[in-house]
Amino acid sequence: MSGVAAIDCGTNSIRLLVCEVVHIDGDEVEVVDVDRRMEIVRLGEGVDETGVFSPQALERTFEALRGYAEAIRAHGIELGPESVRMVATSATRDAGNRQEFVDGVREIIGVEPEVVTGLDEAELSFVGATAELGGGDELETGVFAPPFLVVDIGGGSTEFVLGGADGELVRASVSVDIGCVRMTERHLRSDPPTPEQVAAATADIDAVLDEVERTVPLREAGSVVCVAGTATTVAGMALGLPEYDAERIHHARVEAGDLERITADLLASTHGERAQIGVMHPGRVDVIGAGALVLSRVLARTGADHFTASEQDILDGVAWSLV
Repeated sequence: MSGVAAIDCGTNSIRLLVCEVVHIDGDEVEVVDVDRRMEIVRLGEGVDETGVFSPQALERTFEALRGYAEAIRAHGIELGPESVRMVATSATRDAGNRQEFVDGVREIIGVEPEVVTGLDEAELSFVGATAELGGGDELETGVFAPPFLVVDIGGGSTEFVLGGADGELVRASVSVDIGCVRMTERHLRSDPPTPEQVAAATADIDAVLDEVERTVPLREAGSVVCVAGTATTVAGMALGLPEYDAERIHHARVEAGDLERITADLLASTHGERAQIGVMHPGRVDVIGAGALVLSRVLARTGADHFTASEQDILDGVAWSLV
């Protein structure tokens, strides 16, 4: 038995997954979650406008990382490249002072963050989200039908990956700049946003989806699997949960009609009203409306009547890459 730790640093949040790797027979292994954490640090705050990380955003991120380093060591895992991998995504690709971020991370956890490309990010998300869907009872009963379209809505970007059919892993993938933080800062600046702001954001998203479809055939998806905080929060709202419950949210089915209703409600509500939603993490209150709008436009474009929320995503893909 051994352990690995994966860290995913995005535009809005930084997350940790510590796993035990249990060797069963020969090369077969089982990866068991031991510790899963998330903090909203908003590393990418203002990057779309300024092109650099702010000192405050960097310090929030470094403080969270110090806590993660302590947690990793507490689980008996040595900090180093053999057992720890950290990936950094959209905001870090965009920031002009990203070396300052890289140096700070190396000092805290002893490993340089890998500033992955959008396509790498997409494929890691796909591996994490579909690891359980590759051939179990759920496929046999037709709950999940390939090919899978995995949609990862982050703070700065959204990734689309289609694959998992006929022995293939990934057929097509693309990463585009329509994340929930970016869309909020660019368009939804009022509280609540005005109809004109919502219309401008919708037009922006739809134009980007036109570009996405030139690479990824969204309408060919047999199953739409959506990962990350926007999708899981919306799923928790659709289930009517009084508080966040990852076990109930994982693989929850959200109907298109429920998604449209929830999106409209979020865009029409104030910051204070959204903060009262039981499943809502405080760090998502100001950006969840934009995230839900991206999600609703994506689902409409696929023509699917529902999406499936998954608690497993790029973080799980990073852990599997260490295994």
